Amino acid sequence: MNALPLSRGDLLRALAVVVIWGLNFVVMKVGLQGIGPMLLGALRFAAAALPFLLFVKFPNLPWRYVVAYGLAQGLGQFGFLFLGLQLGMTVGMASVVMQTQAFFTLLLAVPVLGERARLSQGLGLLVALGGLVLIATAHGDGPGQMTLAGFVLTLSAAFMWAVSNLVARLASRVADYDPFPFIVWSSVFPILPFVALALWMDGPQTVLNQVAGMNLNAFLAVLFLAWLATLLAYSLWTRLLKRHPAGRVTPFSLLVPVVGLWSAWMFFDELPLPQQWLGTGAVLMGLVVNQLGSRILAFLNPSVEQRP
Repeated sequence: MNALPLSRGDLLRALAVVVIWGLNFVVMKVGLQGIGPMLLGALRFAAAALPFLLFVKFPNLPWRYVVAYGLAQGLGQFGFLFLGLQLGMTVGMASVVMQTQAFFTLLLAVPVLGERARLSQGLGLLVALGGLVLIATAHGDGPGQMTLAGFVLTLSAAFMWAVSNLVARLASRVADYDPFPFIVWSSVFPILPFVALALWMDGPQTVLNQVAGMNLNAFLAVLFLAWLATLLAYSLWTRLLKRHPAGRVTPFSLLVPVVGLWSAWMFFDELPLPQQWLGTGAVLMGLVVNQLGSRILAFLNPSVEQRP
């Protein structure tokens, strides 16, 4: 059975997610100026979950899906990403490198979910992968440059994002759940691991000092990350993954670098190197091929059947 095309509402939801997540990297960097990466993770998910538990019922799903999503998307994705940003990952390049989740998701969705990949999807991901290789080889240790450690940690975060995409898709095959309660309750499970890691990495006294010394910027950063980037954006994202194949939804995240690079330039005066600009262009071209390649092939050769 053919999958339903993206409706106008779904397209608007996808674009809203793109804008929120594009600005998300700047907000993370602001939060990390006064808070350690593991403590920022704990505060983010505490603010996303704890105020709502009394009002939001547990989703109509087995516990294992909610726990798995929370640990993959919360602890895995953002633990690696926050640490990568602290260890030299630039805001703009983080918004680009995180989009390797589209490669990981598509590659894992074939054996795990049984989804079929179109030829255009494979070609698009190969083009984008070449762009990411260009970005990765442009690392350095100077001020304002992307470090290799930051790149590897961000790549690990992208893999964990892909894992959470698969969990959300598998959960949709078990029950027709509401994404908002799913995100709220899954946000509970990264809190204690993040607290434990913060105490282990920074020490109890440093953690207490960071909490006591939070300024308005840090407080607003936590609320943005919790309520907009987590509850709103991931609820919209999960709803899209419920309605459409993962290979159709995840490539939209490749538009996040457009907002991410612009916001990095506006707020941090980050200007990518020429090699990084070239790589970013290839990533975005890969999105075009991924999304429109089958239509182009069908137009050039109408006898070829277009698969969903």
